[in-house]
Amino acid sequence: MAVLSIQSHVVYGYAGNTSAVFPMQRLGKEVWAINTVEFSNHTGYGTWRGKALGGELAADLVAGLGERGVLPHCEAVLSGYLGDAGVAQAISGAVSQVRAVSPKALYCCDPVMGDVGRGIYVKPEIPDMFKNDLLPLADIITPNEFELEILSGIEIRSLDDAKRAIEVLHGKGPGIVLVTSFRGGPAGAGNGEIGMLVSDKSGLYMAKTPELPITGTLAGSGDLTAAVFLSRYLESGDVQKALSFCISSVFGILKASWQAFVDSGSQSKVMELRTVQTQHELEKPGQLFEVRKL
Repeated sequence: MAVLSIQSHVVYGYAGNTSAVFPMQRLGKEVWAINTVEFSNHTGYGTWRGKALGGELAADLVAGLGERGVLPHCEAVLSGYLGDAGVAQAISGAVSQVRAVSPKALYCCDPVMGDVGRGIYVKPEIPDMFKNDLLPLADIITPNEFELEILSGIEIRSLDDAKRAIEVLHGKGPGIVLVTSFRGGPAGAGNGEIGMLVSDKSGLYMAKTPELPITGTLAGSGDLTAAVFLSRYLESGDVQKALSFCISSVFGILKASWQAFVDSGSQSKVMELRTVQTQHELEKPGQLFEVRKL
């Protein structure tokens, strides 16, 4: 069985499929990658070369997979950054085609739109596409806290706010909501910690780790998180187990990446993930963080 991953791609560094494909492969997943953007490097460097490949090419490649007769072997579709409306349409079409021949296939939507401190960094029409077109199709959605606010319309200042926002998302379709970064409120993370929340029909769960002083130029951590969580959930079918492995692996990789950045004297001024060098953290995290039911 395979995961169809439809995301952007960079030649140098980590973002989109460059960040998501290898972790899924390292965890034993066959991955079919369709790149919607081809850039020399991620935009955190300030300049880059390349272009958006568009939704027409993505749809054509999915059609080719259908012609090969392999779509019944797809167990999940993963999507991330949307360059434009055409990509959203291509993803929607891909999910429909996969589900037509593999009804149990999951759709995991990473609603890449922005983050705290950076604001929204996608085209103006993209948030509504996530809300109206992709959110209702998704089985799993993986917003950060900022994106949770956009999708739900609720300002997150406490754990109760987050709970209400998560319920809004459940009401629009997804059975599983993973909040990939949560700082809000004294009952949540904070005090030098950062958390993840995951919710499904069995309840709401939280895990938290120390918050690392990571620069705003780091790209790909959300793509990494969605990929690891999806892989672990496909493996276990248990959101609590998937969250434990996901937050532990991501923390281990981020910690090593930060240390390498510091040791280098921060000469590049751009921090990159060290996923390949710390791939052992994917299979067997050096530290497993506790998950508690709220």
